[in-house]
Amino acid sequence: MKKQRWSWGKTYLALVFVILYAPILYLVVFSFSSGQTMEKYHGFSWQHYADLLADTRMITIVINTLLVAFLASLLATIIGTLGALAIKDARRPWKNSLLSLNNVLMVSPDVIIGASFLIFFTMLGVRLGFVSVLLSHIAFCIPIVVLMVLPKLNEMSPTLVDAAYDLGASRWQVLSRVILPSIAPGIFAGYFMAFTYSLDDFAVTFFVTGNGFSTLSVEIYSRARQGINLEINALSTLMFIVSLLLVIGYYLISKRGGRRTRIVAVKEGDAQ
Repeated sequence: MKKQRWSWGKTYLALVFVILYAPILYLVVFSFSSGQTMEKYHGFSWQHYADLLADTRMITIVINTLLVAFLASLLATIIGTLGALAIKDARRPWKNSLLSLNNVLMVSPDVIIGASFLIFFTMLGVRLGFVSVLLSHIAFCIPIVVLMVLPKLNEMSPTLVDAAYDLGASRWQVLSRVILPSIAPGIFAGYFMAFTYSLDDFAVTFFVTGNGFSTLSVEIYSRARQGINLEINALSTLMFIVSLLLVIGYYLISKRGGRRTRIVAVKEGDAQ
């Protein structure tokens, strides 16, 4: 038997994970400290979480953030799914152009996107606040959904659609009973990813928020500038846990969708 040797690649990967997660672990540990600073751990305590729950302004901001993330991801999922269907059916020149335009928002710096939205809303006379933040989040979440749904559309067998039309199904029946169930894992994955991006976004939100409306990321930044407060650690820990749960949910849905695709492929192979 060959002995597995420790490679430089594994060492580099372990170092990357340490650099990425050590600060998060440090933040989480001190969120349970009974002290008021991060210079020394003073013993386990839930005090900072209790202070967080007693902070009415912070609770309001949490509700605002979740509301924006829920609405933005929901509307972006609907628009993005329809956009993916349109790109799938488009002819080759238009298809490539639409894909390129969709990818522009994915590769553009958040600062540029945020500044562009700020100028756009100012020109239109839109008051900065809930509406401007929601519209901005919908806009940058749509490309994420499109990129999640398109692979599922490409994996779907065209014979399913042809068979449905041969059996007399209408376009709506084909869409609702054949296409949407087949790409459902991609739709749910796109929703979870859009929700995560909206929940964690700072750069774009920082440009388009105003009139007393704020989100968690902007509020954490504002409080961190005023000085270290371990209530921020408690809030950041809860945000990290929520994001982690969303990523796990996305992984499970993607895994289930992949298993379903393999089963359909095997059944088609047996039928042939």
